[in-house]
Amino acid sequence: MSRTLVTSALPYANGPIHFGHVAGAYLPADVYVRTLRMQGEEVRFICGTDEYGTAITIDAERVGEPPAEYVKRWHGEIARTFDRFGIEFDIFSGTSTCPYHTEWAQTFFRRLHANGYLQEMTTDQLYSSSQDRFLADRYVVGTCPKCGFENARGDECPSCASSFDALDLLEPRGKLDGKPLERRATKHWYLDLPKLRDDHIGAWFESHEWKPNVRNFVAAMFADLRPRPITRDLDWGVPVPEEIAAGETGKVLYVWFDAPIGYVSMTQELGEQTNEDGAVDRWWRAPETQLVHFIGKDNIPFHALIFPSMLYGMKQDFVLPHAVPANEFYNLQGRKFSTSAGWVVPIEPFFEQYDAEVARFHLIASAPESSDSEFRWEEFQKTANILADTVGNLATRVLRFIDKHFDGAVPPLAEAHRAELDAEILENCGAVVDPAASVREYRFRRASEELLANAAVANVFVDRLAPWTLRKTDPERAMSVLNTCCEWIGWIARWMVPFMPGKAQALWAMIGQPGAVADQAWPGLPQADSWRSLTAGQKLGEVSGLFAKLDDETVAREIAALEERASASA
Repeated sequence: MSRTLVTSALPYANGPIHFGHVAGAYLPADVYVRTLRMQGEEVRFICGTDEYGTAITIDAERVGEPPAEYVKRWHGEIARTFDRFGIEFDIFSGTSTCPYHTEWAQTFFRRLHANGYLQEMTTDQLYSSSQDRFLADRYVVGTCPKCGFENARGDECPSCASSFDALDLLEPRGKLDGKPLERRATKHWYLDLPKLRDDHIGAWFESHEWKPNVRNFVAAMFADLRPRPITRDLDWGVPVPEEIAAGETGKVLYVWFDAPIGYVSMTQELGEQTNEDGAVDRWWRAPETQLVHFIGKDNIPFHALIFPSMLYGMKQDFVLPHAVPANEFYNLQGRKFSTSAGWVVPIEPFFEQYDAEVARFHLIASAPESSDSEFRWEEFQKTANILADTVGNLATRVLRFIDKHFDGAVPPLAEAHRAELDAEILENCGAVVDPAASVREYRFRRASEELLANAAVANVFVDRLAPWTLRKTDPERAMSVLNTCCEWIGWIARWMVPFMPGKAQALWAMIGQPGAVADQAWPGLPQADSWRSLTAGQKLGEVSGLFAKLDDETVAREIAALEERASASA
């Protein structure tokens, strides 16, 4: 039996995450994991915060906090956002706090070095005497060597759109303090990606099936692949092993190199927490493991080329990715999300007013799977109202009718009506589809549509059979129709679990079913001779409205507030 190891890209612990992040890498993974678990598969879901790097040291200094305290604060903030969305990892750790991370990151470095996949190079880099450190490109400005624009960035000119190396800038200076920078020679280690490509990774990638955006991105990288630096001059990070640094001081592993190793170190941490001996061997070295990375498209090179190269370069039988379902960018109301520009949906105020599970479903239904997509308040309104009409209204009108006229218990099914009603709901009220098949193909938007279509089947059924009318003319048939509706509501509840687990549980309780609906087996497709499972006479639970509708005034107010935030930031 295969086992599935699921990771979501480690969010960087220097700011909040927004809807775009959630829709791109975390919510689809959560839906995928919940589906597989209900199908009886063994799954681990690994994530944590990425906590090292220059950006964190500089931002921590700016707010006057030690880096460790700074990342701890943002780790907590990011974890709370995931909790708001009901995203449940098996472990959510951090690269600076995981007790096994430094050891694993240094082990990767040592093994790659011993196996001939690292190169040492001495190069010039820009150094700030005023800040006493080398500066990454993002913290460098200067005069463009192409057009003379005086405020060009470290790798690109916003005036003429030219790209270049930061060393090519004229009169380079620090972005934060405006002080001039100087060139200094420094030694670093580089991952020999061309050698890893030629040894195995190129053939492995070409033989594998990928999403088109992943294949195209990596194929373009293969055409101009070069060794990539994996160390930095910094005091916040995993130190280069002393025996290899050989007297070089202040060298740490580049944050992009150590971050994906966090998937391995956090697996060991999880194994320690759950008393699973040999967790890394079992999940990372066993051929039956299927490794799936959920990411945004900006992380494609790291998860489809660089990290697989690192895993292979260990020469210790680490599994390589089975799938990298990279999503495109998720925008907001026609523009990119931008916290600094005020173009965001503030998380706390949002969840004080709106239903988190409706937000879950909407982000899944509008996910940027094959092209960029966006959160629009008008579309969020439409999703909320469709859920209210299709699922919420079905439950309340059927179950409240039963509560009022049939003593609040599941009515009996007359054997004389069974075959006819089975045929009617299973064959004549619309196509019934198993959403799990689409989830397994990473087609979450289609899966959400299939869930709604399955719910619509029951609405067609109850409208056609009209039990409120039958109650007066043929009460036995009316009870059989309502029994069938209750059965279908139970199926909807189980289909809903990966998408809206809280609403699924509420619906499950409404039809009087005990325990957690998430612990039920995935229902698949109903079969005519075996799809019914409810007991007649089972008392219903408390029936309440599942979804609130949104009106046009609310939507207009939110769009106006978004524009006001952007204007204030500008």
